[in-house]
Parts: sequence; structure tokens; C-alpha cells
Amino acid sequence: MSNNNTKWSIFLPLILAIALVVGIMVGIILPRKSNPSQIPGIRPRNDKLSTILNIIERNYVDSVNNSELVEAAIPAILKKLDPHSVYIPAKDLVRANESLQGNFEGIGISFNMLTDTILIISTIPGGPSEKLGLQSGDKILYVNDSLVAGKGISDEDVMGMLKGPKGSVVRVKILRKGYNDLLSFNIIRDKIPIYSVDVAYMVNENTGYIKINNFAITTFDEFMKGLKELRSKGMTKLIVDLRGNSGGIMEDAVQIANQFLKQGQLIVYTMGRNQPRNEARATGKGEFESGDLVILIDEWSASASEILAGAIQDNDRGTIIGRRSFGKGLVQEPIPFADGSGMRLTIARYYTPTGRSIQKPYSEGFKDYFDDLNSRYDRGEFGESDSIHFSESLRFTTPGGRTVYGGGGIMPDKFIPVDTSEISPYFLMVRPYIYQFALKYTEKNREALKKYTEAGELEKYLDKQGLLDQLVKFIAAGNFRSAQPAGSTSPYETTIKTDPEGLKTSGRVIHTQIKAYIARNILDSKGFYPVWQQIDTTLKYAIKYLGN
Repeated sequence: MSNNNTKWSIFLPLILAIALVVGIMVGIILPRKSNPSQIPGIRPRNDKLSTILNIIERNYVDSVNNSELVEAAIPAILKKLDPHSVYIPAKDLVRANESLQGNFEGIGISFNMLTDTILIISTIPGGPSEKLGLQSGDKILYVNDSLVAGKGISDEDVMGMLKGPKGSVVRVKILRKGYNDLLSFNIIRDKIPIYSVDVAYMVNENTGYIKINNFAITTFDEFMKGLKELRSKGMTKLIVDLRGNSGGIMEDAVQIANQFLKQGQLIVYTMGRNQPRNEARATGKGEFESGDLVILIDEWSASASEILAGAIQDNDRGTIIGRRSFGKGLVQEPIPFADGSGMRLTIARYYTPTGRSIQKPYSEGFKDYFDDLNSRYDRGEFGESDSIHFSESLRFTTPGGRTVYGGGGIMPDKFIPVDTSEISPYFLMVRPYIYQFALKYTEKNREALKKYTEAGELEKYLDKQGLLDQLVKFIAAGNFRSAQPAGSTSPYETTIKTDPEGLKTSGRVIHTQIKAYIARNILDSKGFYPVWQQIDTTLKYAIKYLGN
């Protein structure tokens, strides 16, 4: 896009100059009351863009690529509308749609780079790699006969090599612990699911927890599967975690809200200049219409997440816990083009059941709009609810008498500030390398770790391994890869001195994070979240709140 923008900036003054000249000429020639569309040789005003492009193509001093001009012009036009109307070039559209479609085409692995080598963290159940026998801990050294280990290849490049059309073949050679020779596999690519529900598990004997990372066409089915499993385990209270969930497909959020509300209750409605009011109401066939309910949100919860949270709050169905959500209340319609590109055009606003629009203002420009979270931080909003102010003109009342506000996200019923009590300068320095240590520890001790199938049992084992001391030595010895300085082509090593005071303040958090990352490497999300829960102040508050 940067090249296109550069070319557009070169031609923009010329285009504007031509437009100005044409405008002056028309002003001189035409009688004051004449209709331009009736004058021979004068193009209608709504065809001005085509006219300018044609003039450039016929008369410009050098040869030009009209398609490149168009590619540069479309984003410039959409920037005059709203922050969420966007153009997506053909080369980016497939990837942009993957998270919404709930799948991509590839070999079905999750990986990380360990000392410049592709390390398989896990294989997707039922995917082509698992079916052929690839395993966690395998290291990919060759892809299609090209050496990829030790070449400084980025994650993006790795995905580009391993993804591809369904039915196509990628050849890999792997190094497996216990084998002297490399193992070769011809993997036939297939559709690989992308799960939008990270985990569903019981946090105690009667409270279930479901984490949704985005809303795709598969989200509702994934959610219902998790909900039914938890109900079978005796769940009577539920926590739905929407923190960090930036939205996605609205229909799945509506279907999930339907599981909690009684027949006829309004979930959401949309309206636009050319879109009549369209309502979604509960059918009365929900799986969890009664029972205590909590929704967790934060400043990154947006769009479909806010629809779900707003429906629960405005119908007095449950309690919203966390921090104020992002504030995106615009509905986009996907519009595909013949060349494989597409546009997402805002066609309506959505409104919560009390009639509030939670879209935050964008009249001051898109930069201020997207910098809003930084501004909230500077105002102290992440630490104190009293720092958050809403206009009284945007005040609404729920049927149960609760006061809610529009015009800037969903304000939780119970505000939980960012917890900085165990954050020290030492923690901030070592935090980027905690996962590196966890990954190397996992690789070194995989045989001992993989016999554990439950997070609780694995954590009991890890508690006896002196992980914090091992990390401190790992960090002090400089056995980690830091960000590369500008112009550097090799891993940059630095030194972080051990800080006893910092460890006293942050040791518990660091130790828990180490265990959580190791558990993720072995058990995926079902291992990670139950361990991370110990340092998740918002979730811990929600569990205590439901217990009371």
C-alpha cells in the first residue's frame, strides 16, 4: 500500500490541477443557468473521476497504470466517510476473511520460532499434519527442498510457505528428537478450522467460563458445544469473556444473546439512511435463560462484543464486569469486486435495546479516533472509573432502573482497574522473554511434560521444578533473543541484571506466566487459561462476585 500511496501522491497535484482547469473552463463557457449535462462535450459531474483518469491516460507526459491510480484513489475516498469503511486489495482479502469464515487452507499446525528454527507447538486435530503423524516438538528444517532453518525467516514468510490452496502439496523435512535422520512428509493442504472459542471449562464446582476471541460464522456452534459440556458438568453460573474481542459477524453475537434472554426481548436493532429499522428479538428457546450470568469486557471489546454485552445489560439479564469497551456501533456490509478485492462499507448503525448508540465520535479525525485508547489511559480511565464522563444527553434507563449511557462504548456495571500492584521495572524488562524461556524449557523437557493431560496436574509438577530460579539464571546469562537494532542482521543479545526487589514484587506473576506458557505448549488453551486465572484480577473478581 505504501507504493500505491506514493504514486497517488505524485499524481494527486496533477489530478487536482486538471480538475481546477476544467472547472474554470466550464465556469467561463457556460451560461449561468445552463445544465452542464446538456452541453455537448461536457461530462456529467458524477463521472468526473472517470474523466480525470481518461485525461491522464491520454495526455500525461509519461505512461501510467490506471489500475494503480484507482487502487490509490479508493482508500482516499473511503477515508472521507468513517473509520470503518475500508477497501481491501485482492492480495489481502483472503487473509482478512479467514477469521470471519472460521477456516483457512494450509497444513494444520501452530508453530513458533526456536533459535531460528520452525518448531511445531501443536497439530490441529483432524488436520493433514496430524493425520500424517507430525508431532509437537518436531522442527521443520526444509520446505519444498529449501532450507528454512537458520535463515532468519519471519513468521509471515513461514505462513506464506505452508498455506496454500486445498489439495496442493507441500513437502517438509523435519528433525525429530530420537531420530538421526530427517523425516520427510508430503502434506496435502486442506481446510483448517480457526476456533473463535478459546476454551470452556469449570472454574469451580458450579461456575463455567467461556472465552470468545472473535465472532465468526462458526462461533455460535462452538459456543453451544462449550455451553452444553459445562451444563453436563453441573454449571449453574456462567462467565462469558469478551475481553480483547474486536467483533466480527453480528449474527453469531445475536444468536448467543438469544440463549440468555426470554421470548420477545429485544437484542439489537439497526438503522441507516437507506436501511429501515431491523430488529432482532429473543425466541424464548435459549439454553441459559435463567442462572447467574457475567460478561467480561475491556477497552478492546468492540462491535459484536458490544452488541452482546449491551443486550445483556439493557435487559437487566446479567452483570457486565471489566472496563469501558471500545465504542464501535457501525455496521459494515462486505462488497466483493471481480478482481478479488473487496470493500466493507458502513450501511447502518446498531442500537442496544434501550435505544442507545455506543459509537464513539470520529468528527475530530481518524487519528484521534484510533488514538482514543491512549487518551483514555492518559486521563486515568484504566485506573479509576471516576475519570470516565458521559454526556447526560446520552443517558438511558433500563427496565430495571439502571442508568446506562451511549456515545462511547459499554460502561461495565462493576469497574475493575488495571492491576499494577505486582508490576516492577524488572518485570517489564523480562516480560518479552518469559515465553522464550517457556518454549525452550518445554522443548528440553517434553518427554516428562507430555504425560500430563490436565492443567492442574501439570501445574503441580511445574511448581516443584524451580522455574523462577531457572528463568532468572536464563535472563542473567543473556540466553535470550532480543529485538534487533536497526540495520542488524543477527540476533541481538543484551544483559538484564537480577533485581531482588523486582523479584519480590513480581515473582508470583512471572512464575505463573512461565507455568501458563508451558501448559499452553503442552495442552493448548485448556492448559493455559486455568493457570493464568490465578493472576487475572478481573476473572477472579467475577468468580467471587458470583460466589456471593
